[in-house]
Amino acid sequence: MLYLVPTPVGNLDDMTFRAVSTLKNVNYILAEDTRVTGKLLKHFSIDTKMRAYHAHNEHKVLDGIIDELDTGVDIAIVTDAGTPGISDPGFLLVRACHEKGISVSCLPGATAIIPAIVSSGLPCEKFVFEGFLPQKKGRQTRFLALAEEERTIVLYESPHRLVKSLKQMLEFWGDRQACVSREISKIYEEHRSGLLSELISYYDQQAVKGEIVLSVEGKKA
Repeated sequence: MLYLVPTPVGNLDDMTFRAVSTLKNVNYILAEDTRVTGKLLKHFSIDTKMRAYHAHNEHKVLDGIIDELDTGVDIAIVTDAGTPGISDPGFLLVRACHEKGISVSCLPGATAIIPAIVSSGLPCEKFVFEGFLPQKKGRQTRFLALAEEERTIVLYESPHRLVKSLKQMLEFWGDRQACVSREISKIYEEHRSGLLSELISYYDQQAVKGEIVLSVEGKKA
């Protein structure tokens, strides 16, 4: 069995009892960054062995992991924060498991997307999640395509690209309502709402830190 185990995006108390139990009982854990996961395991007194599994080696080690799973080994995969496979390693391994008939179980748990959109004040009965937009090639094309999207648009962004992205949204989408969600589940959690132009004016004057989720109003029908 392959277990996808969500880990806290901020507060360690968000870790579930089932997640702790699963990590204690698998044969080993695949970790995006063993240093980050090591701190989590120490906090919950988990002594299960770890192996590195990240964007730079996932193709190389994939076949070996599948072979082990095929013999009956139980493996858990975790990322630095949140649910594996969502803008983080995990998708390739899950797909390979399905192709080989190996069971996969994803535990419910932390993700930054849902707290961000629910706290944004924007319509959340329907939304589209875009992950990280392309940094260079294809970025403008993606903005143009999303300009016609009527559902709320949710995406991830890094602190140093926040203002640039807000300005591009204003350019391609017009002055829509939006919300910048930052440091979710941490001490300095913030959800700042306003028009894109207002958010640009604010963050132009602020040093921004932490993981960011952007929620933006869709095109009015």
